[in-house]
Amino acid sequence: MFAVIKTGGKQYKVASGDILRVEKLAADAGETVQFNDILMLGGDKTTVGAPLIEGAGVQAEVIEQIKGDKVINFVKRRRKHGSQRTRGHRQKLTLVKITEILASGADKSGIKAAIGASAAGTSATVSEKAPAKKAKPAAKAEGADDLTKLSGVGPALEKKLHGAGVTTFAQIAAWTDADVAAMDEQLSFKGRIEREGWIEQAKELSKG
Repeated sequence: MFAVIKTGGKQYKVASGDILRVEKLAADAGETVQFNDILMLGGDKTTVGAPLIEGAGVQAEVIEQIKGDKVINFVKRRRKHGSQRTRGHRQKLTLVKITEILASGADKSGIKAAIGASAAGTSATVSEKAPAKKAKPAAKAEGADDLTKLSGVGPALEKKLHGAGVTTFAQIAAWTDADVAAMDEQLSFKGRIEREGWIEQAKELSKG
């Protein structure tokens, strides 16, 4: 029996006993987690979700937290006052071993859900800032920057950034590689942050 799961924005075909690397999960080595986004189950009978299969799940044991191969990112802005930047990045990953595939009853298994580390951190941050978000108009009047001054940012993207608690150039200027990766995943920017050079622009704009 095999299953197709979705985690970290990617799809994996797995069977019991398989060992695979997935985007970092909020779990420690030795823990058992359960993937609940099941797109397909195969074997004697094939079941396809619409888009997910209700009640299905895949359980796995966390072996260890690891890092992927180093990726070099080179960005050059061909403008009058252009700049270039080279950065290395090693994606944080989790090595897991598939232990069981459940066609039903996964919602009652009591096993901890396999949640991405960045999603877990974002949920906690959003939860902590929830009261401030209710007072969004007041917060903007008290010092939120016009993020549409960043290259490629329009009202729609500015709204997304505000929804993630990002309201000033100073916040963007202080982003680390991990913050950029988390924002890319959370808001589906698909590399826009580095491609447009938001961090460099934010540093200049934050100077006033």
